Amino acid sequence: MGWLKRLFGMEKPQNAEVNPAPQPVEQAQQTAAPTAATQQIAPERMGLNGEYDQSGLAKRVALAFDQDSQLDDVDTLWVAQTGGTVVLKGKVPSQDILNKMVSVARSVNGATGVDTDQVTIG
Repeated sequence: MGWLKRLFGMEKPQNAEVNPAPQPVEQAQQTAAPTAATQQIAPERMGLNGEYDQSGLAKRVALAFDQDSQLDDVDTLWVAQTGGTVVLKGKVPSQDILNKMVSVARSVNGATGVDTDQVTIG
């Protein structure tokens, strides 16, 4: 089972990308005229296809882990996010695996840091 399936209960969507191009968010302006303003999605809220997703960064990190052949699904580790910080929780088999995961997570657009305080090795 892959990271996306285990953590988010979803198969990899078609055309999913770790660092997709953002799609504009249409938001009605609070004026009498029914016009729309285009806003950019915050990088940490961008989903797998460039859409808005509250857990977008965590999902894209999970996808990046799925795409890295050195990172088999470690079923004792979870990926979450707090704003732009990727939060890893649980247990990994070695420091080398954790270092690789941190490196991959940092490479995802919108990741401002990686918190490993809740990870144990062994």
